[in-house]
Order: sequence, then structure tokens, then C-alpha cells
Amino acid sequence: MRTVEPTVDLPQGSLRGVVGDGDVVAFRGVRYATAARFAPPGPPPAWDGVRDAVEPGPICPQLPARVAAVTGPSSDDPGSGSGAVQDEDCLCVDVRAPAAALTDGVPRPVLVWLHGGAYVIGSASTSWYDTSRLVAEGDVVTVSVGYRLGVLGWLAAPGVSDGNLGLLDVLAALRWVHEHIGAFGGDPAQVTVAGQSAGAHAIACLLTVPEARPLFRRAILQSGQLGLGLSSPQRAARVAGYVAEGLDGADPATAAPDVLLAAQRHAMVRAAGPGGLDSSPAFAPVDGVAPLSPGATWAQSAAAGHDLLVGSTADEAETFMVISPALRRLRELPLLGRVAGVGSAVATRRVFGAPALQLADEAARAGTPTFSYRFDWRAPASGLGACHCIELPFLFGARAAWEDAPMLRGADWDDDVEPLGAVVRAAWLRFVRTGDPSTDALPWPSHTPGRGPTTVLDTALARNGHTRW
Repeated sequence: MRTVEPTVDLPQGSLRGVVGDGDVVAFRGVRYATAARFAPPGPPPAWDGVRDAVEPGPICPQLPARVAAVTGPSSDDPGSGSGAVQDEDCLCVDVRAPAAALTDGVPRPVLVWLHGGAYVIGSASTSWYDTSRLVAEGDVVTVSVGYRLGVLGWLAAPGVSDGNLGLLDVLAALRWVHEHIGAFGGDPAQVTVAGQSAGAHAIACLLTVPEARPLFRRAILQSGQLGLGLSSPQRAARVAGYVAEGLDGADPATAAPDVLLAAQRHAMVRAAGPGGLDSSPAFAPVDGVAPLSPGATWAQSAAAGHDLLVGSTADEAETFMVISPALRRLRELPLLGRVAGVGSAVATRRVFGAPALQLADEAARAGTPTFSYRFDWRAPASGLGACHCIELPFLFGARAAWEDAPMLRGADWDDDVEPLGAVVRAAWLRFVRTGDPSTDALPWPSHTPGRGPTTVLDTALARNGHTRW
């Protein structure tokens, strides 16, 4: 990477970034807010002079990710050698833009990325979600958002934390984008928010929030666990009780982060129930806790009027069959393996596929430009099918981060992943620019209620090779 010193001026102070391959400028670890433990986010402090923004910012304290058995290791993992630093002062974004965007005065569309991870793992800076190729291929500005996770972001306990702090963090990040993205060459009137898994679920939540809706124009929801809805106040109270058990008298306001994480692990085990069969997130947005109104529904999300691109993968639940020890043991039993396979298909449909289509149906009926998909590509030797997370290597094209992922086993990056990835990125980028993902390689009909996904993304779509929008 060749190093230069592009700078931008914000009201809080000036930032120095770095230019990498393809003349993509990166400003990393940029504070969009600050917050005390269990407090809502507030504006970041100002600084004097020029501050370096060339290294990833801190990531929210988190437990090791179990998903490595599917995705391969994350650069967020302590043993990855990436130098990722865990710290509660983690409300940072990574901004990437074409170098020309800083000087030519032409506003670019903006893509805001919200990572997944069941609201307990992930970050803005992990190598999985490097947006450099999207920036270079699409001439867009991207913003990757870090937000508080687990106990720190989602605990709802009277007198300790109101809950939904992670959602308030994302809302603060969107306000920051609206106010400051112009300094990076982005157009605040052309913002698309995209997310996968918990990131998509968070977007669906924000679509119900009146103050959030004007901050973005389009939304891409990939594999959101919409079938799980919102956490009820009663479930949130139970989880808070499990956290208190795990703390064993320690004060959550002052306990060390590792003590909080140990209590979080205890709560997650307890919430999973007998045998650990309940894999729904223990920490998640709670109904009726700000910024969510009581009784918020996905029908309200569908009626928000934002252009929508929404879908899921064909075998979502296979990921959870692998990463859950209890479900994995069940799958391995001779007499119950077939039953577990049926259960996986049912969970895929009920938690991911059917709710995504229902959201698309309701949005289309409301007159919103809506496009739906199912990602069907399967690696030859993974045994995981089109599992949860399978579309991410194709979207980001970050070869070094994804090439050895178990879910890609038996596939060749150049022959299998790259051709379909070019088609997927072109469609997503086209949607970011126009609200319509159709390209020459992939004509994409708008969603018709009751007729299933309008596009199936699989190997056949790569037959025309590397297609650019």
C-alpha cells in the first residue's frame, strides 16, 4: 500500500487518511459518537490539529466468534494477529471513498454497512467487510459502522441500562453520515443502508423509527432474522436476570469488561434453554424501548417508503446447525439426523425466507420500489449448502479474508466465486445508485406479492463472466 496524506475537515477537527490500491481513500477509526457505559451516545469531542485516521478503531468487547467453523476466522479474533483492540470506546466508523471524490466536487452515492453477528460479535473494521472493491467498482462512498454489542449494547435492566443502546448508536452514526459525509465526497441525499443478519434486523427496526427514516433513502436487508421479531420486555428481563446471576454481586456499572463478558456468556447459555437448542439471540432490540415504539412491526418497516432490496439464502439454518454444539450433536445422531435436517429447512423458511418475502410483499403492495432475491449458490465440498453468510464473500470480494472459509470448500475463487461476485456487486451497486438492481447481466424484475423471490442468485448468473454495471 502506498501512503499519502489525504485530509478532510470536519467541525470537530481535521482527519488524515491513506490511499490504497485502486485509489481508494480510507479514513479508519473515525469517531461518530462517544458514550459512557450504559449511557446513550453523545457527540464526539473536538480536537486540535490533524488527527491520523489510518488504523482501525477499537472494537466493542466481545467473546470469541463460534462462526469460524463456517466462515473461517475473523480478523477481530484475538489470535488472528490483526492487532484488533477491544475497548468500550468503540463508536467508530471506517469511511472509504474514491480519491477523486475528495477534490472533484461530484457527490457520490453512499453505502452504509451494518455488520451482523447476532448482536454479540463483529465490528466495522473486520477484513471480512472490507468495502474497497465496492468503492473502486462502483464509484461510491462507503461507511462501515461499529456499535455496542452484547451486555454493553442490549442489556435492558432497570436502574442499570435502558436497553437498545446499540440501536441508538446506529441512529447516531446515521446522523453523523447525514451531517458529515459531504466532506468525504458523499451525497447525504443518496444514502443506502445495507446489513446482513443482525445488521439487516437493525435496519428493519430503524425503518419503524420516524426520526431515522429521513436519514437514508434505500435499504438492503440480507438474511435478517425477521421471523424472530423483537425481544419482548419479559424476555429482556429474564436475560437481565441471567446477567445478574453471572455477575454474582459485581456492580455492572464498574465491573471490568472481562467480568461483563463472562456474565454475558452465562446469560447466553441460560437463555439457550435445556440442551442449548434455542439459538435465537439473547441480546437484541427490545420492543417499546427507545428508539422503538411499543408494538413496532415489520409492516411499519414496509410502509416507510424506502426503496428495498431484501432476501435470504436457501439454507440459512445450516450455519446454526454447525455452530451450536447441541444442534450439531443432534445432527450426528443416526436416527435423528434426518429430523434435524428437516428442522433446519423449517427454521430457514420461518426465521429468514418467509418473513423476508412477507416484508417484500407488504412493501410492494404499499407502492414501494421493491426487489427480492434468494442466494442459492453452494460450494461443491462444504456440506453447508447456501448457508447463512454465504453471500458475503461474493459481495465484498475480499479474497484474503474469505478464500479459506469452510463454507467455500471445493470452490475455486477465480472460476466460481469471482464471476458470480462480479454480478452480485454490480447489482448491489446499481441499486445504491438508482434504486433498481437490474444490470445487463442480470435483469431483475420488481417484486410481485405472492410469487416468491424475483431473482435467484446462483452459478448460472456467472455465465456471462465479469460484468460491470
